[in-house]
Amino acid sequence: MQTLKAALVMATVLVALVFSIRPGTAADNNRLALTISIDGAIGPASASYVRDGLANAAERHAEIVILRLNTPGGLSTSMREIITDVLASPVPVVGYVAPSGAHAASAGTYILYATHLAAMAPGTNIGAATPVQIGGPLPGLPGSTPDKGGKDKEGGSASETKDAMTAKVTNDAVAFIRSLAELRGRNADWAEKAVRDAATLSTNAALQANVIEFTARDPADLLRQIDGRTVELAGGKTQRLATKDAVIEAIDPTWLSRALAVVTDPNIAFVLLMVGIYGLIFEFMSPGAVAPGVVGTICLLLGLYALNMLPINYAGFALMLVGIALLAIEAFNPTVVIGLGGIVAFVLGAAMLFRIEAPGYHLSWSVIGIVAAMFAGLILVVLGALRRARNGPIRLGAQAMRGLSAEVLDWTETSGHVFTNGERWQARGTETFRAGETVEVANIVDLTLVVRRAPAAAGQGGKA
Repeated sequence: MQTLKAALVMATVLVALVFSIRPGTAADNNRLALTISIDGAIGPASASYVRDGLANAAERHAEIVILRLNTPGGLSTSMREIITDVLASPVPVVGYVAPSGAHAASAGTYILYATHLAAMAPGTNIGAATPVQIGGPLPGLPGSTPDKGGKDKEGGSASETKDAMTAKVTNDAVAFIRSLAELRGRNADWAEKAVRDAATLSTNAALQANVIEFTARDPADLLRQIDGRTVELAGGKTQRLATKDAVIEAIDPTWLSRALAVVTDPNIAFVLLMVGIYGLIFEFMSPGAVAPGVVGTICLLLGLYALNMLPINYAGFALMLVGIALLAIEAFNPTVVIGLGGIVAFVLGAAMLFRIEAPGYHLSWSVIGIVAAMFAGLILVVLGALRRARNGPIRLGAQAMRGLSAEVLDWTETSGHVFTNGERWQARGTETFRAGETVEVANIVDLTLVVRRAPAAAGQGGKA
């Protein structure tokens, strides 16, 4: 009997061990292919999303990462961050332009060249990687004004001076994309053409030109085609891919990446700045309101964080702050001229604020116009209140007391005390009044009211 019990206990333990080990063994046998999707303009949120996704893939020992691209381009700083993370990734990354109708333009072309393997879905295209000039052209130096022949005073060409910065940026971009092409064994000459001449390629043309290695209808088809390929990872390590039966799993952006995508939109960042500044102005105008100060501080900090993530023109930012300061002065001390100057400075500063010409990162003129109209409306409200205050009755001082009704509290011959406007006053007059009688304030002399008999029995005074 004891032997039977011992056998049952051992059987139970073995069954428990088997069931506890089987899930781990199954997980180890199933190869994992993680998908990171970039849709829309490339910015700080995209860079953060890719960085987190590659870290997740490394932690889970994924076999492959599919970086799906559908982008018109974006910020060069964020593009370089993504490329740096891809080059340093311990997990192979396959660039995949999909779905049909998608494109990997501008910054997307650089990223595709950086991936270990590149593929495109039918009906997609890549290219147009010419760097867009950030900011305006450099102002000419004093004394270098070109003459009628297009030459400056020192014999140089004005157009050459203007295009010097563009040439430097273009040459740097060419060297960068050629280095990526040489690293991955792809067509470096077409990559240079895409940068210098904004060349583009369709799916089949890109395959024939050795810009990509595969065309695939969907991720499953892509995994079947890359199965068995050998790729070189960071540090010279090589890995043979086994992706034929890999399980595809999408990596969704974290809430932080989603919030960053919203905040780093130039229009949202601009609105956050304005809400923050407005909130602080209202809090200073009405101390103790609390809500405007709290909301304004939060929005201002979020806006400043977004400005820290985006390339901005500090001269435009300073000019915008000067405009806001002038408008605040106008609100407290209306002069019209300061307010108009503040609006002009604000609009010019807002137009200069973001040094970005990348797709998806334009500051909308509609947003600038709406905010400027709000400031103009604030000035109109202030000026209207000022006009009404000047044309309205006087509400302070001795003149404001004249004509008020008062109730007599006590009276002796020609003097006594009256109650008016919620206060007890010393009063005198040429007549004799009874307690409770209503009188009218004729004047005020040295904090003493001069009263007379009211023309009507009803008054506005109250009881003490």
